[in-house]
Amino acid sequence: EGMAPPQRILFPPEKICMAWQQRQRPGAGLDNLGNTCFLNSVLQCLTYTPPLANYLLSREHSRSCRQQGFCMMCVMEAHVNKVLHFSGSAIQPWTVVRVLTRIGEHFQLGMQEDAHEFLRYTVDAMQRACLSGSSNLDISSQATTIVHQIFGGFLRSRVTCLSCKAVSDSYEAFLDVPLDIKAASSVTAALEDFVKPEQLDGDNCFKCSKCDKMVAASKRFTIHRVPKVLTVCLKRFEGFTGRKISKVVEYPEYLDLRPYTSQAAGEPLLYALYAVLVHSGGSCHEGHYFCYTKASNGLWYKMDDMSVDGRGIDTVLRQQAYLLFYVR
Repeated sequence: EGMAPPQRILFPPEKICMAWQQRQRPGAGLDNLGNTCFLNSVLQCLTYTPPLANYLLSREHSRSCRQQGFCMMCVMEAHVNKVLHFSGSAIQPWTVVRVLTRIGEHFQLGMQEDAHEFLRYTVDAMQRACLSGSSNLDISSQATTIVHQIFGGFLRSRVTCLSCKAVSDSYEAFLDVPLDIKAASSVTAALEDFVKPEQLDGDNCFKCSKCDKMVAASKRFTIHRVPKVLTVCLKRFEGFTGRKISKVVEYPEYLDLRPYTSQAAGEPLLYALYAVLVHSGGSCHEGHYFCYTKASNGLWYKMDDMSVDGRGIDTVLRQQAYLLFYVR
């Protein structure tokens, strides 16, 4: 509704399998290869993303990949298969570390990087790999790769002229939702702030095409097309100083996204938590990353570099979360 249909479908949506295809105990831990905890924790969260893991375990991508040289989908496929089929306790994630500068040219081995930034670059590199060989695609078609169909959604920005009530909509693709937590003590409160209308006036007026002049208006973001996997980033680091906001922000095991969508009335849109990435430390320039993930056997594990230990849901829900991963 409101958006142009894709001219091409790059991956058939009915082939995406949301539930684990096989149930097993968790796979290997990941050795720290020198300040690589940011990378290890992100990789573990991606490895336990059911629709992505199902696809990578099928090895369907590498069988048909025509890409010359670096392909992030092939890299992830090799990594996930190695982790989930390994019988020992830990592996060295060289498959990914070796291509660190291909994922983002500013990443350097041995330097502590920001886990959210690494996640963004990794998923973007996977998206580029899925688009390789398909040039000049419209934005709706670009959103039909398997990567975008799993992690991506669309936001609607609706501006309403306060004089003539004319409505102007624009849409933008997203791969995660960054939430401001300065004023919020829970994810649901932060989501309410995210969709709260904002007044445009003074220097910030809006050019209304109907009134043909600068007017006061109201602007509101809503989630217009929901993702299969919702990634939430709690903005814990302050832009200039990098100082950390260490407050407790509550997050639920099950989240209903319906109230924050363009069609706020209707059936609940339920999501279940399956991974939590945690930063411990005082600023983005120091500290340690680890995560909790739900394996295909339905149990939770704390994954801290090479160690993988069972944990209860109560512990999982009491963390100072930085990234939250929910599956539809």
